[in-house]
This record gives sequence, structure tokens and C-alpha cells, in this order.
Amino acid sequence: MPSIRHTGPVNADTPRSPHHRALNHVAALASGDPVDPALRVTLNFHPDRAVRDGRSILDALAQDGVYRSQFVTGTSNGGLTAHPGGDRWRWESRIFGGAYDEAPAHHRPVYGALNYRRRAVGGAHRFGSAHLRLRTEALARATFCYPDSALEPADFGVADALAPLIGLAEADGRDALDDCIEAHLHGPLVLGRDVEAIVLDPCYRDTEVEAAAHRLPFPVEWHPGFRLSVDELRRHPGYRGPEYVALGAGIAGDGVLTPRTVGEAVRTGRYDPQDLKRVWHCVARFGL
Repeated sequence: MPSIRHTGPVNADTPRSPHHRALNHVAALASGDPVDPALRVTLNFHPDRAVRDGRSILDALAQDGVYRSQFVTGTSNGGLTAHPGGDRWRWESRIFGGAYDEAPAHHRPVYGALNYRRRAVGGAHRFGSAHLRLRTEALARATFCYPDSALEPADFGVADALAPLIGLAEADGRDALDDCIEAHLHGPLVLGRDVEAIVLDPCYRDTEVEAAAHRLPFPVEWHPGFRLSVDELRRHPGYRGPEYVALGAGIAGDGVLTPRTVGEAVRTGRYDPQDLKRVWHCVARFGL
């Protein structure tokens, strides 16, 4: 299998830049054979959400031309702890050997997942129905951990030493929403350079989400889609809790939940976003 080598400074950074220090720190912790270059890093997200300044996430991507970290946007489909001293800050300090502790927010990595299971919905659909699929060249600027960084992982990888991490994840038997190999892309994620395609759920066909996606500098693709009937949802009260089954049933006007249904509920402002996140988990887990 060919090796994926680091090809020099990222964006003319010096070897002592935070990006390179972080990559070198994780590389020293990694071992084993390189990743299959046919695998891709994907960044899952909800395409109908807004960023902190009120723009839709897709409009912000089109206008800015880069994908920014939670430290910059103030938005996340996980926990909101990206601030000095917060959990995300602490996890990054540990994983990257303090490389970003004093760095400006826009220097920090963005998060995705290695789609090692080659799922049509991306490598971490827990975090959203859409994903950006990065080009193979992005692998050389990525570090990886398993499990999720929130769980204080002890196993790490880089593109040149990743096979054992994949083996660990494949054998672990975790729930389908929890078996992600987390990826961290170091250096700017420039959409026109680094992204191969955006992949959307078909519930967004002929909507503003699709129109906004076509304004991005790469192709729009579609996966088979998430659809969860209320009848099926009610068969899984123990997954996230019966209260989220009741909430999901309440927002499913036609008896079916899709990513669009959950997004519309978020925009009403009538529900706790954390509650709707758990409804989404049910859709993501049982609606494929």
C-alpha cells in the first residue's frame, strides 16, 4: 500500500507552526501501516442550521470559502465547550501536546471522521445528515483518534500509521453512532481545494438547502436518505429515552421523521436543541 507522506509546510507555515507541531506530536504516538488512500475523511453536519452570525451554514461556507472550527463559529452538533479552559480546549491540549494552547482560534483544527466503513452517509452521521467529502490529499494533514476525543482516547494515528486504529474500531462492537474514528484536519480547510463533494439527504431536494449547496465550489451528491416512521421510533424507547420518542412523535406531522423535520423543529425555537439532538440520534440510528 502506498504511503501518504507529508508534502511540506501547510500554507507556507514554518515547521514550528501549531499545525506542524500537532501533526508531529500525534505522529510520534502512532504506529503501524498507512491508511488505504481510497478512504476519505468526511465532515458531517446539519445543512439547514445557522452559524453564530445568523447566516445559514451553507451560505457561510459559500461566502467564506473555508470551513471553520467550533472555536470560530460557536456552533457544534456535539457539545459547546470550545473556549479557553473548556472541555474541547482541554482535550485538544492533551491530544496535540499543547500545540494550539496559545494559537488564535482560526488556527485550530476542524473535526471530521475517517469513513473507514465506507458509509454512504459519511463517517459520523451522528453529527448530521450531510457531509463534505474531502479529497485524498487531505489525509496527509489529518490526525486521528479512537474513540472520540471526549472519551480521553489512548490510541492515535496519522495517514502513514493508521491501520491498527482501524482494526481497533472495527473490532470494538460500539453502537453505529459511536464507532467513529475521529479526524482532525490541520491547516486551513479551503473548500475549493480540499473538498471533493457535498453529499445531501434527498429530503432537501428542491429546497433552499439544495440551492445553497449548488453555490459551493464542488459537486452536489445525494445519499439514500434517513426516514424514520413514528411506529419504528416507538420500538426503541430505551435508546435515548421515552421522552425523546414522545418529542419525535410530536414533531412528525405526517408520521415520519427526516432530517428536514428535525431542522424545522429547531428553527421554531420552541424546543430545547439538546432534546432535538437526541431525536436526531434516533433518526440517524434507526432511519437508514
